[in-house]
Amino acid sequence: MTLQNLGVLRPLRRLSSRVAVFVLLTSPVVLSQQQKSVPPVQNTLPSVPMDTKMDVNDRIAQLALAASVKQGDYVIGSGDLLGVEVFDVPELSREVRVNETGFISLPLIPVKVRVAGLTTFQVQDKLAELLQSNGLVTTPQVSVNVKEQHSQPITVIGAVRNPMVIQAVRQTTLLQVLSQAGGVSDDAGSTVIITRPPGVLTGSEDTAAAKVPSEAQTFTISLSELLESGNSTFNIPVLGGDVVSVPRAGIIYVVGAVSHPGGFVMQNDRDRMTTLKILSLAGGTTGSAKAKDAVILRKNSQTGKRDEVPVNLKKVLDLKTEDVMLQSSDILFVPDSSGKKAWHRAGDVALSLTTGVALVRASRY
Repeated sequence: MTLQNLGVLRPLRRLSSRVAVFVLLTSPVVLSQQQKSVPPVQNTLPSVPMDTKMDVNDRIAQLALAASVKQGDYVIGSGDLLGVEVFDVPELSREVRVNETGFISLPLIPVKVRVAGLTTFQVQDKLAELLQSNGLVTTPQVSVNVKEQHSQPITVIGAVRNPMVIQAVRQTTLLQVLSQAGGVSDDAGSTVIITRPPGVLTGSEDTAAAKVPSEAQTFTISLSELLESGNSTFNIPVLGGDVVSVPRAGIIYVVGAVSHPGGFVMQNDRDRMTTLKILSLAGGTTGSAKAKDAVILRKNSQTGKRDEVPVNLKKVLDLKTEDVMLQSSDILFVPDSSGKKAWHRAGDVALSLTTGVALVRASRY
């Protein structure tokens, strides 16, 4: 009985061993096929996904909230009315208004005191030091408080959701300004430009070293570095009188007989877009496309009108001619062979088709 059982089990063992070998040999193939079936993840930015402007604006709001928590005391500016009290010296106690250049004057102190850009505690220490160094008070006890705050407008324009004028009543950072404006819009570019008018003092240097800029200052901040780096250097303070501008990114439209017509937002001005690239983003031409009669509508900077530039996409697709470079605000129109649209009206047709098309960031592809 035992021998018979062994005789029956021996083929089963051989069969099971063969099955095990087969599984081991085929498992790498199955795994590799599973790995190949997973589409590659396309990252546009290393740490903050820029696929949608909603993600960017959420990031702006989060960083702005963090900056507001860390924000210190009120920073004095021009036009503010300060109450200065020197203990037991009523002759030096008074109310003074900060002039347009950020200075105040006190009796017996031989120099004007720069207070713009400082907190009340910093002004207290500065006045106490001046009173003591000039031999006016041996151990001065100075208190400073803000009686009136004269806010100054910060103008936010360009590719933001809500262009507006913000009244700066305390220290404001770039992220807080962008957050108050509702974040950036879908066609926003990759930079933020801050223009500061002449005569605005920045920093908290000493009076002797302070310089009033005679010309307007311009600061260009990379939006990606502002959101990704975590470096406070990019989140610069925005002062009253500043103009914060978010330039609009270049948009190239492709309309007509293509699978996915739309406007494709360029990541920055250095991006190079050609007819082949824009067609791939639009999913290619349809079966009824008249590719050889395509036309590029290009804005003429002198006349303000759009010129028609014919392009034979059929030859481009067949690699029989060079690919055509596109410019910002170009409209690539691919006519439909099934329609009876007149050639001279191609421009009007293409312009009408761009109305209401979706905007897609070209960096996603």
